[in-house]
Amino acid sequence: MAFCSQLAVPAHAFGISGAYLAARQASFVSDYSAAVDYFVQALAMDPSNPVLMENAISSYVNLGQIDRSFPIAKRMLDGDFRSQVAEMVVLAEQIDTGDYSGILTEFEEGRTVGPLVDGLAKAWALMGDGQVSEALIAFDAVSEETGLQSYGLFHKALALASVGDFEGADEILSGRAAGPLQVSRRGVIAHVEILSQLDRSDAALDLIDQTFGATPVPVLEEMKAQLESGEPLAFDVATTPRQGMSEVFFSVAGALAGESAPGYALLYARVAQFLNPENIDAVLLSASLLEDLEQYDLATRAYESVPHDHPSFISAEIGRADALQAAGNTEGSIKVMQDLAAAHPDLLIVQVTLADSLRRDDRFEEAVPVYDSALDLIETPRPQHWVVLFSRGISLERVGRWAEAEADFRAALDLSPDQPQVLNYLGYSMVEKQENLDEALHMIEVAVEARPDDAYITDSLGWVLYRLGRYDEAVVQMERAAELMPVDPILNDHLGDVYWAVGRQMEAKFQWRRALSFGPEEVDAERIRRKLEVGLDVVLEEEGADPIAVSNEG
Repeated sequence: MAFCSQLAVPAHAFGISGAYLAARQASFVSDYSAAVDYFVQALAMDPSNPVLMENAISSYVNLGQIDRSFPIAKRMLDGDFRSQVAEMVVLAEQIDTGDYSGILTEFEEGRTVGPLVDGLAKAWALMGDGQVSEALIAFDAVSEETGLQSYGLFHKALALASVGDFEGADEILSGRAAGPLQVSRRGVIAHVEILSQLDRSDAALDLIDQTFGATPVPVLEEMKAQLESGEPLAFDVATTPRQGMSEVFFSVAGALAGESAPGYALLYARVAQFLNPENIDAVLLSASLLEDLEQYDLATRAYESVPHDHPSFISAEIGRADALQAAGNTEGSIKVMQDLAAAHPDLLIVQVTLADSLRRDDRFEEAVPVYDSALDLIETPRPQHWVVLFSRGISLERVGRWAEAEADFRAALDLSPDQPQVLNYLGYSMVEKQENLDEALHMIEVAVEARPDDAYITDSLGWVLYRLGRYDEAVVQMERAAELMPVDPILNDHLGDVYWAVGRQMEAKFQWRRALSFGPEEVDAERIRRKLEVGLDVVLEEEGADPIAVSNEG
């Protein structure tokens, strides 16, 4: 990530090209550890090069080693090179040392990190400098800027709460002061803590239920339990100006996540994490962004840094399992979830996540009893629980327990009628088993209507039409499915079958060859090769299936 606007010294200077090119390649794939090593090597040969300095700073920050970038950032700014990331790092160092008067001086002299950071950081620096009244005015100034009202008001509420003015903070967060605010999950948590400090536990509980539903994540479950026991929640989102500054960078990171390159949002998340290591939401956001960047080892380390006794530890372990899975360490991923499930047998999200992990690894026999345990934890099934029944149904179907699987699929539809995934899976399964073909056709038609651009559901419609002997109609749907997902081996194989059924044998063979080129499962590949050798009619005869002309007429 580069922000430098003055490229006075060429980065390809003689003697550093090898290190520079290696650093650039490492940066391109977000390998921040390698990038730092190579940029530092290059800087040793050309210490005043702004391109090298800026990229080294960015790599250190995204690696989570912000303090090691301090000297480079200072040198860069002292050399009159403009750089957003260098300004960000120097600001972080001043916050780290508590130099709030110096921060204010720098802003007066023209420092800029960005419009949102500048205004909020100045306001929190005034708080740190003991100028509370001036700070509140500065927060109001941010609120008056186009598009920044919610940010300015939210941070003003945090500032008021940090000095014990919970009534003033609640006035803002409740919307009574300036209208409803758009706040993140962390903002809602802050408001819950403030309400608890005002001895309004019922209102705090209502806010959790209204915002997150009846089954919130573990950290909120713990807050609910504490509130229900009558024990007040401490306000700890931002109790100091330093923590307030952390929230500034976290706010920006959260706004950027999903809207900009992950590496850019990560810069802000890492600074937030540096300024307040107890801001676990910043840790989790950093880890998630690292996953987006396919830096799974760094993501795993971030997840592992969450203390075992923190309410977010469970979310962190689930994230760690996901990162291990994405890195190809399926066994390690499942082991993390098995340990977590053993430690927390009463948590639905943990049991379901473990069961899903086993199912995705085709360990269906093991997945079924874990889904059983998860469903036992649901006292009153709600519409959102359809997915648990659906997932157990898939596992049951894959181990040959069709009657139980069908019951789960239908129970899922009872909870969430017309759910496309369930309609498609149940309808397709009935087609394959040659059961209830008219009902199966209706189910899949409803699913297609709900998701007309879903290739697999469209394929299912074509396949049931094929099974019903309505070959011309099947061709239309299969061609549509292949257009939506042109490189899927199963869809191309199916399209070849329906082409064969309508006498378009050359096109059928072409589609089967395409299917083979996309790497199907070996059992499917063997069948495709046999079809290319002898034709679909012979294969059906060898399998004891009905011939095409009369296939499934009964």
